[in-house]
Amino acid sequence: FIETGTFSAFAEVQRGASSAVSGVRNWWGDYVALQTVRDDNIRLRQELSRMQIALQQERAMAQQSRTLEELLGLRSQSRLATVAANVIAGSARPNFRMLTVDKGTRDGLGPDMAVIVPAGVVGRVITPGGRAARVQLLIDRNAAVGAMVERSRAQGVAEGTGTKMRLIYVSGGANVAVGDVVVTSGID
Repeated sequence: FIETGTFSAFAEVQRGASSAVSGVRNWWGDYVALQTVRDDNIRLRQELSRMQIALQQERAMAQQSRTLEELLGLRSQSRLATVAANVIAGSARPNFRMLTVDKGTRDGLGPDMAVIVPAGVVGRVITPGGRAARVQLLIDRNAAVGAMVERSRAQGVAEGTGTKMRLIYVSGGANVAVGDVVVTSGID
């Protein structure tokens, strides 16, 4: 009877000690596993950042490729001599829209030459330097260009407002509707 009682008492102590040791072992294992997960999480976040940067670079290269294709198409369609240029600076003043391009008089640019992109005219050269030129955008408050409604051939002047363009000096009886495409008239 004493042996059974002693055995039962020690078995409970052993069970408690075993349970405590198992708990500590499990806690320690979970802690170590969490440290591994934390390290993996840091590594994966860094890899994600690298991949996002690489994706941005790929998108930029794809956009540059599309732009170059459009410029080549524009050059082949135009009968005029053209010079491709990159924008190297922009104006900080919101109402006066100017850009600086990386071509100048050495490349054949002169005052009042049109600046075009595949979508159309965007401005004119106002100050050509030897290796750079200042370009006034058509949305500049001091810019205007002869314009024509493509559908009805109604003529007027497109002037800049600082943020967009508006068509002015159009005959009151002209056939003009919302959504009409406005093109340069070619007069000026």
